[in-house]
Amino acid sequence: MKVVILAGGRGSRITEGSQTKPKPLVEIGGKPILWHIMKYYAAYGYHEFVICCGYKGQMLKEYFTHYYVHQANSTFSLKNEHVQVHESNVEPWKVTLANTGLDTLTAGRLLKVREYIDGDEFFLTYCDCLSDVDLPSLLRFHRENGRIVTITTTQPAGRFGAIKINPKTRQVESFSEKARVDQSWINAGFMVMNTKIFDYLGDGNTMLEKEPFDKLSNAGEMDAYRHEGFWSPMDTLRDNEYLEGLWQSGEAPWKIT
Repeated sequence: MKVVILAGGRGSRITEGSQTKPKPLVEIGGKPILWHIMKYYAAYGYHEFVICCGYKGQMLKEYFTHYYVHQANSTFSLKNEHVQVHESNVEPWKVTLANTGLDTLTAGRLLKVREYIDGDEFFLTYCDCLSDVDLPSLLRFHRENGRIVTITTTQPAGRFGAIKINPKTRQVESFSEKARVDQSWINAGFMVMNTKIFDYLGDGNTMLEKEPFDKLSNAGEMDAYRHEGFWSPMDTLRDNEYLEGLWQSGEAPWKIT
């Protein structure tokens, strides 16, 4: 079963990703967030990936081109240009990197990788969030309900305190941290899709989360799998620092092996 990863956006809100490298290559613990996502799926036995490239996509290709050598103990005979690989801890991944356009919208990116998806179903996720979602449970839920699309939903942790102010005196009457239960449910990525999704994408000139998802929900063909565990985006430098702190402390919930 293939894992499709949307990795073509500009990531303009995270400084490093927008200026020096694509967001999927922004690092956490010395490894790109893309690697963390792939590692998580691989821990559950999913080793085949289709990566939708766009902004600075050539850097993603360069990363995987050199990945094998970077992970191996090697001897380089410079005079005769020979490389001998002694030992390698490289993952058993099969990675397809597809050029899906610089400014292509998400529905269009998915359409452009249709030929690389086999079987009747596949995973789809974004390249800017990490989670400890139970993938076997998600897939089982999707198959039991038989819808075309199942999205993982979560209530993100509140980032701002809730303040109650007296309307007359402007005195702060109470202050409390916003609990997750006070938050709306959002699309957390980590989706499962039947290949019938391609009947809903039109010409691809729209965001997947707009017209296609509207049509699917109106047709009763979309389910929500509720995830109450860890989930965090990496939209900003602050998010990146938060995830880095979890990794360095040894408390990263998405780290399985």
